[in-house]
Amino acid sequence: MQTFLALVVGLVLVSAGLWDAFETVVLPRRVSRRVRIATLFYQLTWRPYAAVASHVRDETRRENYLSFYGPLSLILLVGVWAVVLVLGFAVLQWAAGPGLSVPDGQADFGIEVYFSGTSFFTLGLGDVIPHTGLTRALTVVEAGTGFGFLALVIGYLPIVYQMFARRETNVSLLDQRAGSPPSAAELLRRNVDQGDVTTLIQLLRDWEVWVADLLESHLSYPTLAYFRSQHENQSWGRARHPPGRLHLRRWPPCRRGPDQRFRREAARASHRATRSGGGPPPARDRHRTWIGRDSPG
Repeated sequence: MQTFLALVVGLVLVSAGLWDAFETVVLPRRVSRRVRIATLFYQLTWRPYAAVASHVRDETRRENYLSFYGPLSLILLVGVWAVVLVLGFAVLQWAAGPGLSVPDGQADFGIEVYFSGTSFFTLGLGDVIPHTGLTRALTVVEAGTGFGFLALVIGYLPIVYQMFARRETNVSLLDQRAGSPPSAAELLRRNVDQGDVTTLIQLLRDWEVWVADLLESHLSYPTLAYFRSQHENQSWGRARHPPGRLHLRRWPPCRRGPDQRFRREAARASHRATRSGGGPPPARDRHRTWIGRDSPG
């Protein structure tokens, strides 16, 4: 009975680690399931981290402190996956029975974890040797899993930073289009020339494409929400709002012409901005999660 339970626990740990890594790294769509390793990790780490940041009064120091969370959490999450997989294979090795040869006696669970770690990271030290067919098969499977896992992570990191750079490029462009920090009033002042809204219409079309790309990238890779913008008074969270808020202003009714196209493009930009998040979390949650200029909700 004890062996059967160990087998079940080991399979659950290995399956949970691999499936969560697959959903986070490979699967290009939003995952609605709440019980996930990545979800639990961010719930347990972000709020304490943000609570510490809320006590830092200097804005520059607070922003520098918060900017470490995104990259650091990504590295720690990879470490959590690795620990779960190593423990899972160690439990499977233990369930397989006494199948390891050690130079100084019988292997205990600590030796199983050690051997699992050396196999997962393909170290091949040779001080602990499997001597049964089942333990050798598990060793080969774990070594292959570890090699593929590390290759997957190496390919994942450049994608995240590429999407981050693409997001920040348009945020930087907004500085000259809508001021710093950006506002809808400044966007109108700089892009409407004596009632001509042609330039503004083109800007709204470009911004609709950017917000759609923002929506898709942050749904596919939610970790990007924790990567903060690099410059002062510039934020990907605020950048969604100025074009989308133009529809809130009152414009004279018009059935055709540039004004009608402007109203249509402003409404579409507003719709995209709303789907991408639209603003900070509800008031009851702001004191817990919304820290600084572009923190996730």
